[in-house]
Amino acid sequence: MNLQQLFYIISVAETRSFAKAAVKNAITQPSLSTMVQKLEEELGVKIFDRSHQPVSVTREGEVILNRARSILAEVERLYEFAQELKGEVVGEFHLGIIPTLAPYLLPLFLPSWASKFPQLRIFVREMMVDEIIPALKTNGIDLALMATPLQETQLSEYPLFHESLFVYTSPKEKLPRKKYLTPAEIGMHRLWLMAKGHCLRNQAISLCEWKQEVGTWENLQFEAGSIETLINLVDRYEGLTIIPQLAAMNLSTPQKRNLREFVDPPPAREISLVCLQSFPRKKMLENLRDEIMLKLPIRAGKKKRLIGPF
Repeated sequence: MNLQQLFYIISVAETRSFAKAAVKNAITQPSLSTMVQKLEEELGVKIFDRSHQPVSVTREGEVILNRARSILAEVERLYEFAQELKGEVVGEFHLGIIPTLAPYLLPLFLPSWASKFPQLRIFVREMMVDEIIPALKTNGIDLALMATPLQETQLSEYPLFHESLFVYTSPKEKLPRKKYLTPAEIGMHRLWLMAKGHCLRNQAISLCEWKQEVGTWENLQFEAGSIETLINLVDRYEGLTIIPQLAAMNLSTPQKRNLREFVDPPPAREISLVCLQSFPRKKMLENLRDEIMLKLPIRAGKKKRLIGPF
């Protein structure tokens, strides 16, 4: 078995053709077919079904291909790791970030951090939690910025800060006229929520251990894809929502008058850098963590009640 054979099987899987894979790898089709067959024989697994065209991947072959991609990704990062040992930051870096964090945190640190490493190609993508975790495990991304803890044994978490949660409400809502609210004082039937799959939705629901149906606005039910949408809904159609601290800091002065705090200890979510336990580029991780903490407007304060990401 050699690395070239892994490249060949991935090419066949992508093109669904031995002929096209051979052209892509600048090799004759008989030679490529022979190399793939030898790998199948060595592993004792049939990776491709050649009985019809286009070529299809067997169920066992999908498992082998996923593992091959992970191996090749690790090999590719070995060069980058070696360069980092020499003090050079080169190659590619892939960062995933949850949508409820991206528009508020990325502008704070990303431009200055990227300018420090001109030879590094940085790719950033907003991703849902259920996309981030498998992407980390298969080396689809290097690091992620997200809410934790995750309870994933393959992943390491590096906590950065605790982000308080606030109530953003329409002035027309009939809430107690006091600065600090208890979760029980929030009318769940008037609450606008993120769509399913966003950890902020689960955090808002679990905050008060609500069990009843949520977001029932007579004949209207809406689930937002962004915090900005939630804020606009409250501004235009009344009701209230739960927003994190960085989003609250981006509100206009008139909008900030609509913020209400929770009683002590205020609920908060933990934001961390997350990577595979075997992630080799520790210096890059440390550089990124230092840059975020340097630019972060949130400072450690009073004790907070952490709400898990679920």
